[in-house]
Amino acid sequence: MGVRRAVGQRLEGTIGKQRTDRLRRAERTVRRRLSPPPPPKRPSLTDLAKVHKTDKWGLHRYTPHYEERLKHLRDKEFTLLEIGIGGFKKERSGGKSLRMWRDYFPRATIVGLDIIDKSYVASERIEVYTGSQTDPELLQRIADEHPDLKVVVDDGSHVPEHVRTTFAVLFPLLPPGGIYAIEDTQTSYWPDWGGQVDPKARGTSMDLVKDLVDGLNYEEFLLEGYEPTYTDRTVRAVHCWHNLVIIEKGQNAEGSNRDRVHDRPYRV
Repeated sequence: MGVRRAVGQRLEGTIGKQRTDRLRRAERTVRRRLSPPPPPKRPSLTDLAKVHKTDKWGLHRYTPHYEERLKHLRDKEFTLLEIGIGGFKKERSGGKSLRMWRDYFPRATIVGLDIIDKSYVASERIEVYTGSQTDPELLQRIADEHPDLKVVVDDGSHVPEHVRTTFAVLFPLLPPGGIYAIEDTQTSYWPDWGGQVDPKARGTSMDLVKDLVDGLNYEEFLLEGYEPTYTDRTVRAVHCWHNLVIIEKGQNAEGSNRDRVHDRPYRV
């Protein structure tokens, strides 16, 4: 009788465990059916670049860097200005990257500026201006008509003189937290594009960028009587990748301990 009882208890235990496992599986099935489905995965900027066939991915590798610096704006209302609309090889083409930006930022206004009339690119949430990127009155008008301008992408002529002029006009018009991108900085080294063979030559796009990087540390300068420039005080970060620079605007005033380390100014 003892053996029969032990066997019976084991059987009851096994049956009970099986019943419990079935109940747990049933509960999980019910929870899955009652729970809302997970939201669909949103396309990345690279995904959208491929859809719209913009060379910001493929010929270049810009989109992952843009996404890392701009993803916090994805669901915000703001204006993005891109200089250069593209589409010069085929009539009535261009606007690929404008459409990419529009689809990535579903609440943003996307503005394109081109020296050639590309008004046919305009569509819902895409506006187009015609004119030169070095025209300060036009750039000011765009900023005035879009007071929420937060991001500027210079994909225009790539001529260093133009790049520098555009930056000098538009960067001060951005608010704190604004983003300014300069693409195709390789032209800094190409004389046919207005650049210089000497990588250390003055007046190129990359020369501008190097000055901005130095300016990040202006509080450490030991130059007697040095007065910080506007960009010294308002550029808080400079991110550089191959042929792409992204500049963040914000207060640059962290302070320094230089006066406790050095007892005299220097002259150069």
